[in-house]
Amino acid sequence: MFVIERDEPIPIHAQLDRAIRAAIVAGHLAAGDRLPTVRQLAIDLRVNANTVAKVYSELERAGVLTTQRGVGTFVREQVEPDDRNSRARGREQLLRRVTDRLLADAHAAGLTIDEVIERLESRRATAR
Repeated sequence: MFVIERDEPIPIHAQLDRAIRAAIVAGHLAAGDRLPTVRQLAIDLRVNANTVAKVYSELERAGVLTTQRGVGTFVREQVEPDDRNSRARGREQLLRRVTDRLLADAHAAGLTIDEVIERLESRRATAR
């Protein structure tokens, strides 16, 4: 379900966080979908269970996931703000965080902004 690249300079917990968020944005995981248990995902990815637990916990604090004790961890339903300005501000903040993270990862990998933009435009063209 998720892929971790051990030879990347990005820490494993950051890769897993990004992979879960990307799966949600891409529609591979929808609100209410159950994620693998911490233990099972750790085995599948061959990572320490504490790393998976840390990511799940951080995503829960961020409002992305919700955990029901004894039942599992699920993608959280997104609560829509009441007014249009609030939604726009929230989307702008989210977009800024995603963009900053993408550009930081690209820079760490030795990629330029132009290369990232070119790849995004290519992905948009194939998504249509």
